[in-house]
Amino acid sequence: MKANHGSSFVEVVHDKSKASFEGLQHLAARWLSTNFYKNARERHYRDIEPRLFFETLLLDKRGKIPADYKVHCFGGKTGRPEMFILHISDRFGQDPRGNIYDVNWNHLDVSVGGYARSVTPEPPPDNLAMVLQAAETLSEGFDYVRVDLYAFDDAIYFGELTFTPGAGVVPMFPDQIDFEWGKLLRTMASTGTQ
Repeated sequence: MKANHGSSFVEVVHDKSKASFEGLQHLAARWLSTNFYKNARERHYRDIEPRLFFETLLLDKRGKIPADYKVHCFGGKTGRPEMFILHISDRFGQDPRGNIYDVNWNHLDVSVGGYARSVTPEPPPDNLAMVLQAAETLSEGFDYVRVDLYAFDDAIYFGELTFTPGAGVVPMFPDQIDFEWGKLLRTMASTGTQ
């Protein structure tokens, strides 16, 4: 279950027969009564009519929720974007991990958000080229967007487009990466591509 007008409005239901309908109804009512624009003034949420979505639960061949590929795309308005991939494993489990990679799947010494890094970097998805092509296509026309995808069992699934992850105040480590990514945004603004 998801809502369209904010962030983190996601409830994973593994087994409908064991889910509390009343609990889901209460959660949905709380989401729908929230004006997410007022939380952090993210303008793209201001005029959205709140709605609920119910999606089929994506599970891989092992019966697990697949990893997220959150592709940060800078400069899609001016041609081929510069991209960095945040790979999140076990997002809804007991041990979520987040690792940053470049487009060649080089593991970067960077942390974004509150995710602990994996001890050993994950292998790239078999269809990494398709993931990057999908992110490039979906980022076209935007100075910055995070394209969220799932890539498993030789398929790619779209998650969402996010324009201000964490309302633009997600912690990044080391601090230098915050400046480097910010510089990519400032460079676009100075070239008049915003």
